[in-house]
Amino acid sequence: MEPLREASLWNKDLAPTPAHERTWTLWHVASLWVGMAVCIPTYLLAGDMIKAGMSVGQSIFTVAIGNLVVLVPMILNAHAGTAYGIPFPVFARASFGVRGANVAAVARALVACGWFGIQTWIGGGSIYAILLVAGVTPGDPLPVLGINGAELLCFTAFWALNVYFIARGMDSIKWLEALAAPFLLAGGTALLVWAWTTHGQGDMFTRPGLQGEAWWSAFWPFLTAMVGFWATLALNIPDFSRYVKTQRDQIIGQTLGLPTTMTYFSFIGAAVSSATGTWDPNTLVANFSSPVVVTIGLLGLALATLSTNIAANVVSPANDFANLAPSKISYKLGGYITAGLGFVILPWNLTNNYVFGWLNGYGALLGPIGGILVVDYWIVRKRVLVVDDLYRRGGAYEYDRGWNRAAIVALVVGILPNLPGFLHAVGLVTAVPPIFDTLYAYTWFIGFGLAGAIYLALMTTSKRR
Repeated sequence: MEPLREASLWNKDLAPTPAHERTWTLWHVASLWVGMAVCIPTYLLAGDMIKAGMSVGQSIFTVAIGNLVVLVPMILNAHAGTAYGIPFPVFARASFGVRGANVAAVARALVACGWFGIQTWIGGGSIYAILLVAGVTPGDPLPVLGINGAELLCFTAFWALNVYFIARGMDSIKWLEALAAPFLLAGGTALLVWAWTTHGQGDMFTRPGLQGEAWWSAFWPFLTAMVGFWATLALNIPDFSRYVKTQRDQIIGQTLGLPTTMTYFSFIGAAVSSATGTWDPNTLVANFSSPVVVTIGLLGLALATLSTNIAANVVSPANDFANLAPSKISYKLGGYITAGLGFVILPWNLTNNYVFGWLNGYGALLGPIGGILVVDYWIVRKRVLVVDDLYRRGGAYEYDRGWNRAAIVALVVGILPNLPGFLHAVGLVTAVPPIFDTLYAYTWFIGFGLAGAIYLALMTTSKRR
């Protein structure tokens, strides 16, 4: 008998992935992470660590530890996608309730819109750099926008390319990642070899780095930023793992693909930045003497940005927006909404405070959601979900009119300690007590741990009652 499904909770994009569509193997999972990790923001994050005074070794250590930390919730939450074939917003219904899940989904979607805009701006920047090399003269900044007409044109062109892949659907993403992965690694390695042979290895590794208190003061905020970098995917990884054949494939594929690639490409960013003193790879590649090398290099950077943007910043919000009204919003329409919001937010403004305003800021929001999901699935429910009830009202996940108060309370409590530090970091308040600035260096960790603990306590108490 066909299970009962509420039109407000189900459409074909949110439905469990059938067995014959679970075609992703270990290679596809690893390629996905290569395609997402090899991107300009990865390079910029490592470059920011060098600018802060870290040595190459210190920056790579920070990146490696951060990726090993975030790999844990990544694998844990991916388990549900592979086991039940469900996407992230449906998975969140188990803990937040069939209606309350929209809180978690929209929070994740809005962060993705910001990331979509940032990545599109960066990819458009690669095209813009090619035009500058070709002799195009930059015009004056446009009113309100603050960028010139050529920059706007390049941004729009790259945005349109992203929209094309949205229209093509999930199969195009699998194809894009598998094609781009080896090319991107080869291009990054070529850049490293060039810096090594041109500037010498001594310039890369002679930096003394930070010592004592200065090291710890830089390490924790950057570690939190590194975890926050992938705090987005740590939530919505079921959007991909639902297509994976086995748990072994998703676990080994992620373990091979994420920490290794992210650490290696960060090493390229840190080493090349340290050797050349140039933090932006678009600027660096544009300064090569050969127009052919410049064009190929910048197109490679654009491809890297495209592969990351489509996988990391479209799949999740497309599903998340669809979760708001499944009978009216399809995956593609959700993707178009993402692209539209990513365009109108003027994303070039978000890059002005990249680490402490953006990465640590949304880590304070997404960390608590991650803690609630992990605790609910692995401790409260012991990996057992009633799939039919995820798609209907009045079932196991109805709670109080579709909302689980325990999850909402835990989310709010997990966010509050980091809120004053965030407001200070983005300049909305001029000063806060020093304790809040200290806490802000650990946003994701505080939110994840505190919200998870509160949620477990409330659910345990509820069961006893």
